[in-house]
Amino acid sequence: MSEPHPEPPGARPRAGEPHKAPAPVETFTRFSTRQRIVWALLLAALASIGPFAIDTYLPAFDGIGRSLQSTPVQMQQSLSIYLIAFAVMNLFHGSISDAIGRKPVVLTGLLVFGLGSAGCALAQSIEVFLFFRFMQGLCAGAGMVVSRAMIRDLFPPDEAQRMLSLMTVFFGVAPAIAPWIGGWVYVRLGWEAVFWFLSALGFLLCALHGRLLPESLAPAARRPLAPGPMLRGYRTMAGSPRFILLCLSSAVPFNGFFLYVLGAPQFLGVHLQLAPDEYYGLFFATVAGIMLGSALSGRLAGRITDARQVRIGLWIGALACALNLLLTLWQPGKPIAAIAPVALYTLGWALVVPAVTLRAIDLYPSRRGMASSMQSFIGGVLNSVVAGLVVPAVMHSLLAMAIVSAGCLAVGWITWVLHHHLPHRVLRD
Repeated sequence: MSEPHPEPPGARPRAGEPHKAPAPVETFTRFSTRQRIVWALLLAALASIGPFAIDTYLPAFDGIGRSLQSTPVQMQQSLSIYLIAFAVMNLFHGSISDAIGRKPVVLTGLLVFGLGSAGCALAQSIEVFLFFRFMQGLCAGAGMVVSRAMIRDLFPPDEAQRMLSLMTVFFGVAPAIAPWIGGWVYVRLGWEAVFWFLSALGFLLCALHGRLLPESLAPAARRPLAPGPMLRGYRTMAGSPRFILLCLSSAVPFNGFFLYVLGAPQFLGVHLQLAPDEYYGLFFATVAGIMLGSALSGRLAGRITDARQVRIGLWIGALACALNLLLTLWQPGKPIAAIAPVALYTLGWALVVPAVTLRAIDLYPSRRGMASSMQSFIGGVLNSVVAGLVVPAVMHSLLAMAIVSAGCLAVGWITWVLHHHLPHRVLRD
């Protein structure tokens, strides 16, 4: 049985439901294929800067630890503190962009990211290194938050899903090449060069986006950046069971494969006996899954319901989890047997996330930046918990990692099934 869609903006309330203020009328400009591809590339690069700052330095973990005389726990903290800053600041990127426009938030975030990366390269102690990792995390999420809001600013729902899927195809290239670049640079030039590369990337993207990225939020659609309304808005979103469940239904399954990325030094280096410059195998396989799933999502947009697309993605994820558990028991430590199910899992997740993301953001059409911020914050908090608590607890065992991965998908499935049966709190501007 097909799940019901969210009510369209301005729809009449059903009996017994509170009256909803009509959403603003949306008008959209038609864009050429070339414009859509260029913007997809720009927005994909913008959204990928945060994950890129994780994947690029993972092969240099041991070298950084030896150079800064830090313990493995402190090196794991360099990942956790980045993700914590990423999650907390994500609460504000969207609201700020709702007030002053999308483009200033993007450019400031990229500039600060470049400065934070340079600080990491110059660090002479683990404490200084952690500070600049925190600085990186504070601004790296701006692109991911604002890019989603920009897509929905510019395009109607079906076209926005295609655009988000196209962006994810390009976005998928970054995690694939990041560990290869990081491993190559680290082995030949040292770990400091990895962060100089990230710094140069941040400044380059700042220049490109300053020149080529359009401002998608019209001045008339902007909202005052006042603490009271902002806090009330977040309280309303946090009190909406439907919105929270939608956020969880994409964020929790994401950690089903992200835990393998976070635990890559142990997963790849210890369990699979791969050298640092061979880590690209996991990332190429998983990103191939993401790209294939995203391309399929774009093809399906408007042809089948978003609910059916999500169910297809969840069933693919379930098959991947079953294979992962089976192959972990049957062929433990074999690279192909360990990596292939994770890649299949990412294909299923990539089918789920565009439809779920748009459904969540469209619950608050007048505050898309804030909704995107809240969505990213919830995902970031979960990522931080997985990085700081879950991965250290399970990375010693391939079977434990496979079980947790399956559990993440199960939680995502349950929250998806529940979300349309629960009430939704409307944001009153």
